[in-house]
Amino acid sequence: MGSKYKLLPHLAEAFADVGGNTALDAFSGSGVVSYLLKQQGYSVHSNDYLGFPGIVAQASVVNQTVKLTATDIARITGPAADDRDFIRRTFEGIYYTPGDLEFLDAAWSHIATMRGHKRNLAVASLCLAAARKQPRGVFTISGDLSHYDDGRRDLRMSLREHFVARAADYNAAVFKAGAGHEVTSVEVADLESRRYDVVYLDPPYAPPTDDNDYTKRFHFLEGLSRYWVGDTIMAQTKTHKLPKRVTKFSSKRTIEEGFRDLFKRFHDSTLVLSYSSNALPDRETLLGLLREFKDDVEVRVIPHTYHYGTHSTAERRKVDEYLFIGR
Repeated sequence: MGSKYKLLPHLAEAFADVGGNTALDAFSGSGVVSYLLKQQGYSVHSNDYLGFPGIVAQASVVNQTVKLTATDIARITGPAADDRDFIRRTFEGIYYTPGDLEFLDAAWSHIATMRGHKRNLAVASLCLAAARKQPRGVFTISGDLSHYDDGRRDLRMSLREHFVARAADYNAAVFKAGAGHEVTSVEVADLESRRYDVVYLDPPYAPPTDDNDYTKRFHFLEGLSRYWVGDTIMAQTKTHKLPKRVTKFSSKRTIEEGFRDLFKRFHDSTLVLSYSSNALPDRETLLGLLREFKDDVEVRVIPHTYHYGTHSTAERRKVDEYLFIGR
């Protein structure tokens, strides 16, 4: 949800235009923009308040050379190393078949003994496998999901098969470029205040009639990334969610204050902000907030159709994506 994959050519052009050597991706999410910045030669600081995006960034941005071997993959997809069954017991009947849930437990019995970037690659591959197998890629839907079956091969592959394919994808993505890449997993307001040449901002969009709670949508991936160690599962909820993380971007009442704080914090960096025409605040409000801190603000408008929506003709998926550049 919110991945900028389709917008990468426009972002690449913007980053090339503004130039520089150091970049902060403050809401890294899927990690594709951090990966792009690395490709463009920036020293990248990737941050997200959720934990699993940090593991993705460790595996694909910070990692320069390490890959999973065929032996690593065979071990993770082979017989379990212990008798753990937490995932099977906790999520039975919610998302996956018993066999798929047993595989996740078995995979973690091996991943738990791994360290460094091999562990990051394994966890990132496991999370991507789980996302690809889940219809629409979000974890707010459960039970009988047959009406979401559109014939995709992803929905018919087992999680074991997915893991093998996703591990190959991550291995292929590893490359060496730049230096000094780093990852943090904190709320943006808690980031250490320092200057970057470019700060890319892609905060949760606030829709007029919905919420932007990423924890609700991706709680399973968040828990899976650490085998729910230290987590408090909301057992009374249908999908066994994790508690919501409340920030100034969580509410239409506080989001403008959140933007003002953000622009002030990074006022001495070039700001590149992604936002959508179907979200609040609107274009003119964001322009006004940016101009409190930047004399030169450019807006690039990109027609865009979101991957997520209730059906293929959902008009709310068709929007203009705004790219604000404040120098």
